[in-house]
Amino acid sequence: MTNTDLRAELTENLDEAEWEWLIPHARRDAVIVVAEELDLLDVGLAIASDNASEVQIWIDEALITKPSVEQIGEWNNQPTKRFHTLIIQPYVLVQEKAAA
Repeated sequence: MTNTDLRAELTENLDEAEWEWLIPHARRDAVIVVAEELDLLDVGLAIASDNASEVQIWIDEALITKPSVEQIGEWNNQPTKRFHTLIIQPYVLVQEKAAA
């Protein structure tokens, strides 16, 4: 599969979810938080195509992280908080939606 095909497939999988729908994934340590300045599709494409060097840079710069205890606590208090999501098995990439 080419990157163009993969990007098209991932675009179809972009979605939104409320925090309460993501809690089961957080419990199995599968949620990855993507910084607002990154494009969710770019990150998904890099992970899906096993681009380890690019992914490692984002990890080193803390642009993709596991949710912190503080974030989870905050989100648990806002179960209807919405996120942009992209599933890249076995992970769920999430990006906070800007407050409307």
